[in-house]
Amino acid sequence: MALFVQLRPGATLDEALVKRIRQALRTGLSARHVPDEILQVAAIPKTITGKKLELPVKKLMLGHPLEKVVKRDAMAQPESIDWFVRFAEAYRQRS
Repeated sequence: MALFVQLRPGATLDEALVKRIRQALRTGLSARHVPDEILQVAAIPKTITGKKLELPVKKLMLGHPLEKVVKRDAMAQPESIDWFVRFAEAYRQRS
């Protein structure tokens, strides 16, 4: 399980921040909510109305084609999904 984070401009996902995120999840929720990986992304894919595209990203990870998962013209930043497409392809090749 991975957690994708979009940081403020100029911020970097360093080891100290990763530890703070993990600790916050562990204490605020539970140990089972702590992700295996925490990855910084340029942008979280969202619809024009601001809803995060969590299910489409999950479907990409499962191997569904982009065209069947999301319509780019319904996205606030259509290019934001490109990183997730590449990540999903690389992830599936590792598995």
